[in-house]
Amino acid sequence: MEKIFNEVKTPYKYGIVYKHPDSTKLVDSPTIYRAKHRWYMTYIIFDGKGYETWLAESKDLIHWNSKGKILPFTSGTWDASQKAGYMSLVDIDWGGSYRVGKLQNKFWMSYLGGSSSGYEAGVLGIGLATSNTVTDPINWTLQNKPVLNPKDKDSRWFETKTIYKSLIIEDKKKHTGHPFVMFYNAKGDTANYESIGMSVSDDMVKWQRYGDNPVISRHKGICGDAQIARINDLYIMFYFGAFWKPGAFERFACSYDLVNWTDWEGANLVSSSEPYDKEYAHKPWVIKWKGVVYHFYTAVGKQGRVIALTTSKNLKK
Repeated sequence: MEKIFNEVKTPYKYGIVYKHPDSTKLVDSPTIYRAKHRWYMTYIIFDGKGYETWLAESKDLIHWNSKGKILPFTSGTWDASQKAGYMSLVDIDWGGSYRVGKLQNKFWMSYLGGSSSGYEAGVLGIGLATSNTVTDPINWTLQNKPVLNPKDKDSRWFETKTIYKSLIIEDKKKHTGHPFVMFYNAKGDTANYESIGMSVSDDMVKWQRYGDNPVISRHKGICGDAQIARINDLYIMFYFGAFWKPGAFERFACSYDLVNWTDWEGANLVSSSEPYDKEYAHKPWVIKWKGVVYHFYTAVGKQGRVIALTTSKNLKK
């Protein structure tokens, strides 16, 4: 675990790298991937009504430009007021291509969806969207119902109230017996805290819960927003913790099978230290590119809710 910490740590805070063009909007939850020799970021915004998903582009992982909306509000649908999207099937190899995989000749995205207006209001579930491009700002095609919902008959004790962010990866080794694995954070009626659970699929369309309990939980506060990386045969889960100790901060855990996880008990990967992240430093996306580790996160502080970056080398020199 100490070796992994030293590999992934990013002690140099670069600062804010992205604000939404409309500064009144709150930015959240970056997902970073590579296509056509450029970097892309899906991110979500909150405008008081709910979540929509947008796309940004970069040549260097530092300077980002908004390209437009890809999951907008709709009318009369189960997800009319909430569409917080997270790109699926991104290459998880540490220092790898970070390209997005296809299934059935389509790109896939999971998203937090709901019909109620407000900040994460009402019953939230997980929907799926597809597209033939991950580089252009076009509206993705949506399914007409959620694939996971807290009111499902097989909903587990820790997810009966609401479901939040999701991440879908391809597991070619089929550790669970299935090629597609989803991690997501959820809250229960009696478990009034967020934990990270798993579901699995053979086709990306039909999903079944895996196991009876969460894979990561502190049984208080929040453990959420998992991202998976793989170094040889070891899997690393980056996630954020909040309120089981002060503030919100970045953590990690390790596994050899995607099911049984060992939590790192040492120092936070990222925590609040600057005016721009003095309230929260959370919601990770971590990559290694050309020998540098880039740790993107949602920073909340004096400049509102923005995307910030911390790195393994001092890029300001």
